Amino acid sequence: MSIRNGLKTIVVATTLDGGSDGALEYARKLAGAYGARIVLAHGLDPVEYAAVEGVPGRVLTKLPEEAQATLERMAADLLQAGIPSHSEVRQGEVTEMLVRVAKQYDAGLILVGTKGRYGAGPVLVGSVAEQLVRVAPCAVMAVAADWNSGQFRPVPGGPVLLAMEKNEASHAAVETAVSLAEKFNRPLLVVHARTAAEASAFLNPCATTLEEFGIHATGDVTVRCMVKDGTPVDAVVAAIEQNRPSVLVLGVKRTSGTPGRHGTAFSLLARSRVPVICVPPDAAEAVEAAESQEAIVGS
Repeated sequence: MSIRNGLKTIVVATTLDGGSDGALEYARKLAGAYGARIVLAHGLDPVEYAAVEGVPGRVLTKLPEEAQATLERMAADLLQAGIPSHSEVRQGEVTEMLVRVAKQYDAGLILVGTKGRYGAGPVLVGSVAEQLVRVAPCAVMAVAADWNSGQFRPVPGGPVLLAMEKNEASHAAVETAVSLAEKFNRPLLVVHARTAAEASAFLNPCATTLEEFGIHATGDVTVRCMVKDGTPVDAVVAAIEQNRPSVLVLGVKRTSGTPGRHGTAFSLLARSRVPVICVPPDAAEAVEAAESQEAIVGS
């Protein structure tokens, strides 16, 4: 179940040290707007304790119990706020655990918290969010712990920012961004990174882009398109600094053209000063794109 088709379940990657508070706060907002339930997921990775020396066995056995008790208190707070919630504490590598939980509950979104200050940061992106973007069955949202503080704090009523990059996930990203703008009564700001060829030809691609993807103003949503010269990452970062949006939405390919870092999505996760939602393509669109690519290669 996707955001654009009616978000029903949100999985929140939960830590016990407060590092996921930002993600949980956004989950509350989304759950309230969409009438969704929240699944609090906490992973216990045995590898983390494999090399720990001098830790009594009874201490290690208490870890799952303490985690469950903490998550149950968090779930109770959500229930008091009228948000259906329950918790899942499981052993295993965190990314794999989150994917399993998301599939089990047919989640439309996974939220992960990051340390903040410099966006998600390359280390955290590489270890958690980057992996989730590649393999998760649904959209992934990264929320920095300090998303609501400092000079980059979202302005009241800040827009939903859509990074318009043409790939197999473009339509899904557009639908997600429009849905968020409608639910939260926010303007939709579409940013287009103009290529050198477009700039030299004095082309303004906004009208073409909006028409191609069916983006238009409605009674509930105002739409504005912004053209920025430069790389997609630099263009979006500049748009964030200028407009201070409430959230950034971008469509991501299932495979990267190069091994390792996941191109534009990875860079924006690492540099964005606002929460980022990475939207994967619909299954049908991904298959169509793959077949189209095969046809090009074979011709």
